[in-house]
Amino acid sequence: MNLLMLSSSRAGDEAYLAHAKDMIASHLTGCQRIVFIPYAGVTIDWPSYTEKVQSALPEFNIVGIESFDDPKLAIEQADAVMVGGGNTFHLLHQLYSNDLIHPIQERVEQGLPYVGWSAGSNICGTSICTTNDMPIIYPLSFDALAFVPFQLNPHYSDYQPPGHNGETRAQRIEEFCVLNPSVPVIGIKEGTALVRKNDTLTLQGQLAGVVFKGRQQNIIQTGEDLTEYLRPYP
Repeated sequence: MNLLMLSSSRAGDEAYLAHAKDMIASHLTGCQRIVFIPYAGVTIDWPSYTEKVQSALPEFNIVGIESFDDPKLAIEQADAVMVGGGNTFHLLHQLYSNDLIHPIQERVEQGLPYVGWSAGSNICGTSICTTNDMPIIYPLSFDALAFVPFQLNPHYSDYQPPGHNGETRAQRIEEFCVLNPSVPVIGIKEGTALVRKNDTLTLQGQLAGVVFKGRQQNIIQTGEDLTEYLRPYP
């Protein structure tokens, strides 16, 4: 597999997708036709979302899946697939509604390059149960694309605002880990990405990430070999 799983579309105050351009360009070398899936967009209409991505990445030939009468045909004809952020539940709902789960899995497992950010990265895991989003719509299943045998938490942050008495991100992830003690959850901070090249996995960017498993937390560094997390868990 050839996966670029970005935590976010922005890093700090940078322009939309600016921090990711070099990673995307390296990942999509030789790709002539990139199909963008804007289904995570809720407060932005899909053609406008596609246009936003096209404007941010003018060096690529990006076409929106919403412009096809048959979304499956779009996946069949793609040289790469790109999935944007927004609401993860809405994204997965639309993928199931358009019967795209299997076609995307099949092509990516055959080597089709995949780029996702935020919700588009979250669906690369086994399920969307560690998304940060509200369940504004109920997809057919919480099961996701399962390109990696673990859970993702994009936009991960251990910051707790002064006076905030709600649960931290780490506490929410720990709740999942208590009920699923054998399943790793990898939190990736904004501006970073997990990259899978066939049977290897690394963290790219400037900031460390964190792996949650059971009651354990382990810091992971950029460039670190994370291939062990591609092994199926019990």
